[in-house]
Amino acid sequence: MRDFFRGSETSTGAKARIETGTLFRPEGVRHFLKAVPSRAAMGKRPLVILLHGAGSSAEQLLGLSFPPSPLSLWLEIAEREQLLVIAPNGSKRRGERAWNDSYAGVTANPKSDDSALIGALIDRAIAEDDADPARVYLMGVSKGGMMAYRAATEIAPRLAALSVALAAMPVASNCGQPRTPLPVLFMAGTADPFIPYTGRKFLYQFRIFSSLAAPMTSVEESVAVWRELAGLRGEPAVTAIAQQRPGAATRVTRYTWGADPAALQVCLLKIEGGGHAEPSALKRYPGLFSWFPGAQNADIEAAEEAWAFFKDKRAPVTASA
Repeated sequence: MRDFFRGSETSTGAKARIETGTLFRPEGVRHFLKAVPSRAAMGKRPLVILLHGAGSSAEQLLGLSFPPSPLSLWLEIAEREQLLVIAPNGSKRRGERAWNDSYAGVTANPKSDDSALIGALIDRAIAEDDADPARVYLMGVSKGGMMAYRAATEIAPRLAALSVALAAMPVASNCGQPRTPLPVLFMAGTADPFIPYTGRKFLYQFRIFSSLAAPMTSVEESVAVWRELAGLRGEPAVTAIAQQRPGAATRVTRYTWGADPAALQVCLLKIEGGGHAEPSALKRYPGLFSWFPGAQNADIEAAEEAWAFFKDKRAPVTASA
C-alpha cells in the first residue's frame, strides 16, 4: 500500500548505474544524468532521452529526489534491455529548471536552444557511448512533453520515435507546425487539472499563471496533427486495458493508428479519470497527490509502455539536424 505522504516503490529489478555529465552550450554549462547498463555493450545501444516537467529535475525523473517519478523505472529497463538513458536538466529560470518549449508567449521560458541541446547530447552519446543513431527515442512529461513537441519539430530526422505524457500542443507555436512524420505515443488523463483533455482552458486565465502557460489544443487535436502528418486517417484499433484493481477511479483505453510496430504508428493511451501523474503500479506517488493533481492510474507502466512502443522503430540515418 502506498504511503499517504511518501508514496511507495515495489519494483525490484537491477538498475543501470547513473553518471553525471556536463555540456558547454552558448547559454552556459548544462547538466545531465546518464544511465549506463552494467554489462559491456554487444553492439550499438539504443538511446532514450527523458525530459522532466516544470519545477522538476533530471534527479527527480530518475528517482534521486522526492517525489521519485514513475519514469525512474527506465533505470531498470536500461539494465534489462541494454539501453542508454540520458536525462538533461532544463535551464535555470526564476529559480526553477525550465525548457524553451514550443509555447509562444510564455515569458517564463528560458531563451536557451534546447532542441540544439538535445541534438548535442545525441552527438555525444553516438561519439562516446556508441549509441545507435537509428535508435534515438525522446520522451517528455508535462512541460518536458511540451519541449519534446518542439524538438520533434526541429530535429525530427534525428529521432526514431517520440512519447509525450501529460502534455498537449500549443494553439500558437514559436517553432511552427511539425513537418516530418514520426511515430508518437501519447498518454493523457481526462481529469488532468494542468493539461485539460479538451484543451484551450488552462490556468493561464489566472494572472498568477500568465507567465507560465498559454492556450493549448485538446489532446485529441494534438494526436490528429501527428496522424495527419503520418497519413494515418483511418479508424484506430481500440483496446480496453483491464483494470488491475476493479472499481479504481481510473481506466485506460488504447487507440492505435498503424498496424505495423516497426513502421509509422500513432497511439493514444487515454486515462479516464486520470490526473497529472504518470501511470504506474510499481512507483506510486504519495496518496495525498490523488487530491491534487489527481488520480494516478495503476493499470499500465508509463516507461514500459514507451519502451514497448519504441523498441521496433528505426529512423533513417541522414545528416545531423
